[in-house]
Amino acid sequence: MAATLDSKGVPHPAPRPMTPEERKVIFASSLGTVFEWYDFYLYGTLAAIIGRQFFSNLDPNSQVIFSLLAFAAGFLVRPFGAIVFGRLGDMIGRKYTFLITILIMGLSTFIVGLLPSYGTIGVAAPVILIALRMLQGLALGGEYGGAATYVAEHAPHGKRGAYTSWIQTTATLGLFLSLLVILGVRTLLGEPEFAAWGWRIPFLVSVLLLAVSVWIRLSLSESPAFQKMKAEGKTSKAPLSESFGEWKNLKIVILALVGLTMGQAVVWYTGQFYTQFFLTGSLQVDGATTNVLVALSLLIGTPFFLIFGSLSDRIGRKPIIMAGLLIAAVTYFPIFRMLTEAANPDLAKAQAASKVVVTADPSECSFQFNPTGTAKFTSSCDIAKQVLATRSVSYDTADGTGTAKISIGDKVIESYASKGLPADEAKKKDADFKAAIGAALKEHGYPTKADPEKMNKPMIVLLLTILVIYVTMVYGPIAAMLVEMFPTRIRYTSMSLPYHIGNGWFGGLLPATALAIVAQTGNMYNGLWYPIVIALITLVIGVIFVRETKDVDIYAND
Repeated sequence: MAATLDSKGVPHPAPRPMTPEERKVIFASSLGTVFEWYDFYLYGTLAAIIGRQFFSNLDPNSQVIFSLLAFAAGFLVRPFGAIVFGRLGDMIGRKYTFLITILIMGLSTFIVGLLPSYGTIGVAAPVILIALRMLQGLALGGEYGGAATYVAEHAPHGKRGAYTSWIQTTATLGLFLSLLVILGVRTLLGEPEFAAWGWRIPFLVSVLLLAVSVWIRLSLSESPAFQKMKAEGKTSKAPLSESFGEWKNLKIVILALVGLTMGQAVVWYTGQFYTQFFLTGSLQVDGATTNVLVALSLLIGTPFFLIFGSLSDRIGRKPIIMAGLLIAAVTYFPIFRMLTEAANPDLAKAQAASKVVVTADPSECSFQFNPTGTAKFTSSCDIAKQVLATRSVSYDTADGTGTAKISIGDKVIESYASKGLPADEAKKKDADFKAAIGAALKEHGYPTKADPEKMNKPMIVLLLTILVIYVTMVYGPIAAMLVEMFPTRIRYTSMSLPYHIGNGWFGGLLPATALAIVAQTGNMYNGLWYPIVIALITLVIGVIFVRETKDVDIYAND
């Protein structure tokens, strides 16, 4: 077999077996990153409970939205963490930088477990919570680039996809570990105790994981690529200006964002996070069952990170990532509809037989988003939509005139406007209207929650696993590709920023954005348009402008 050539036409050395030192590097980097993702995802998994604890002054819908926005705050600051810690990593080394990041992440998570709720310290509780989330986001912004760069710079040519794919498993394994711990504590304490105080335990035990992670990372040595560059006196004195102030590097940063990480991020968060909100919110599956089903799909799907990472060493990174984007965009709608039929067949049957339609004058319909919990919806359209939203009923809309009406199959219920009504009369109308809606939904077979006895759990796990496999296609090879796109002297900084803008902003905002789309349109599937459109944009730009990187010499500095 002919030797492969690097980007300058120089033959690469033949691939060799993994050395004990390389195994240690991969294990130590991956294990530490698993613990860091565990810390990060505890919050997302427990968003509903955290909303009740720290935003208890708001209505239930706004509690969930605010807790998701606080979750998103951690994502929004990730690019700033990438800049701060990426610069340090390129100047002083990879090892010590991501030792700092794990300390910040672990301590912030531990403090969340001790933080008093809104009922105890008032508005200070959510303020401190958001500050801690932002610290977590800063730490994670420096973590991923350091771990991926560190492992890639230890990997021999022809094995970078395989070696870095272990890092790619860490986010999924961290989520899986968080689900296991939550499920264990939930089962041991029971739901009432868990919701009251037991949710704090998974945050508190993270201090043990932090101790193990720090001990492991202290035993590592610096990466050979950085050591070589430092010995030659070629380290960057200004990695930020080199990365983002010189067009030859900045254009690669932009391409890495819009042609790779932006689409990868929305596929990732749809497959591993939005599915949880969809199951528990739209389909009314209980939280514990959702945790078990998602955990099983993660367990089955995670090995595919390694499969696609290794495959990318042979056929290239780009074909696998682009195929994942295309398949996901084309199949999301049918998969989520099949998920409805498997998880809540009564709901699927009722939706097919008796559609819910809100007919209203568009001029009196507001945007259905109440982040402060203070807005009062008083028009007949807004009241109709809000009642359906609180019952997680998916509906279509039609233009009309006069007072809004809700059609449930052959039943038509007229809404009302509360503006100007005396409080007692408004309260009575509200109760009567909700009772009429509830009776009509029940009459037409709409369930109040998913029936565990009717769930097709093997089918749910299969569908969730397919969504996880899409994640492994776009995510498994991407660490190697990002590392290979940039020179050693500015690699940590340059690859970290597009990764964390893509994953922190486009991915991290996916749950809140998708739920806002659903709230506005009424259709529980419409939130999928967000990841589909973003994935297709990345697919087009990636296919046309992004070059294959698997044969690049990552020791080059130009």
